[in-house]
Amino acid sequence: MDSTLTELHAYRQYINGEWVPSASGEVDQILNPSTEEVVGTVQQGTAADAIQALEAAKAAQVAWRKLPARQRANYLHKLCAEIRANAEDLAKLIVSEQGKLLVVARMEVEVTCTFIEYACEWARRIEGDIVASDNPDEQIWIQKVPRGVVVAITAWNFPLALAGRKLGPALVAGNTLVLKPTPEAPLSTLALCDMAKKVGFPDGVINMVTGGIEVGKTLVESPLTGMVTMTGSTPTGQAIFRSAAENLTHVQLELGGKAPCIVFDDADLDKAVEGALHSRFDNCGQVCTCNERMYVHEDIYDTFMEKFMARVKDLKVGDPMLETTDIGPKMNAAEVANMERLVKISIEEGATVEFGGSRPAGAEFEKGYWFEPTILTNVSQDMTVVKEEIFGPILPVLKFKDFDEVIGYANDSEFGLAAMVFTQDMRKIMRLVDELEFGEVYINRGHGEQHQGFHNGLKMSGSGGEDGKYGFEQYLEKKSFYVNY
Repeated sequence: MDSTLTELHAYRQYINGEWVPSASGEVDQILNPSTEEVVGTVQQGTAADAIQALEAAKAAQVAWRKLPARQRANYLHKLCAEIRANAEDLAKLIVSEQGKLLVVARMEVEVTCTFIEYACEWARRIEGDIVASDNPDEQIWIQKVPRGVVVAITAWNFPLALAGRKLGPALVAGNTLVLKPTPEAPLSTLALCDMAKKVGFPDGVINMVTGGIEVGKTLVESPLTGMVTMTGSTPTGQAIFRSAAENLTHVQLELGGKAPCIVFDDADLDKAVEGALHSRFDNCGQVCTCNERMYVHEDIYDTFMEKFMARVKDLKVGDPMLETTDIGPKMNAAEVANMERLVKISIEEGATVEFGGSRPAGAEFEKGYWFEPTILTNVSQDMTVVKEEIFGPILPVLKFKDFDEVIGYANDSEFGLAAMVFTQDMRKIMRLVDELEFGEVYINRGHGEQHQGFHNGLKMSGSGGEDGKYGFEQYLEKKSFYVNY
């Protein structure tokens, strides 16, 4: 083993149950977003590493798919027990590599387990159909079978949870896995490999390779790959879609978002304030379903904003290891530079910085990637900050006059992942079902999906969807048997 959870982490590639050196010999450093200190290293993988992992997964899948699904689930239950046994170390590792609050990292570790455990519940629910035939003495059997080798590519905002979200259903369904952890925060995900080995997973069922575009492109384009599931940016998702087209490989993408948060004049304002607040500033605004643009009815705008701004001004930026902290650092320097760019452009386009707008001052912020919670007012629908995904602690606020106007504003986006709406009017809610162009809509609460739902983006926010029965079925394909007896 290359590491433990208590030392500087130096990981190789995990292929066929062993830590093996990359063909490149090159190493990437993983930096703590709070301090810019090195917290670990991973190897820069190559195409040869990717192919080796795919071949190991392909060979292991022959026996893995023959196990009853319940037995496959038993391995995953053991893995969850091991994750929980190391929960605090894993949470601190997530903080050190990703920068999120320790309290949120603890939740992420637990959610990783519940993602996997929910998938295990489907072990006895993999069902096909028997359909009547037009021919005498014949039945049509539609069987659901695993796709083969699943390539999973994860994002840095929830590195461990996203791994669990994909690993669970892929393995319960009878597939084997090659997982490419996010290059920015791969350490907590790689830590799963030793745990899987410890609880007895057959070699080759779980493989992990680290690296950049070369590794990802090889994994996606290989004919050994039966499915690709990816969470990340829309441009990366588009590139994956194009690469997978050569072999018509099944692709499941969960991509960017630009969630509107709509507050109608009949809303419970206290509930709306809290929902809007946590939906913008959770994980330093680095969530694909975050409140990216807020629309407030003109009749309640002043009252709402007074309450909302009071809560924003109380937010504390600082050390994510402290439980008194509300907002930790951004992921990296490029993310901070993008926040500065968006604020600058917004001012040039006529917006007002109501609060924040820059890096916080003070000795504790001299190192690391920090940005203040920022509220922009006097914003118009055509401004850059209303169109581009922010993925950080900046919130543009706009007024609206009526239902038709705000639905037009909300739908005026290339993204269609999530939306939040606060209203007590069922007529409005029922219209939203038909008229809002988003795959996930939260009514009278902030964001945060559940395992039994369906996390599905429309338009440029993805395809395929995750979670629930519809998400699980992505990991299975169908075969039809015409049985003449």
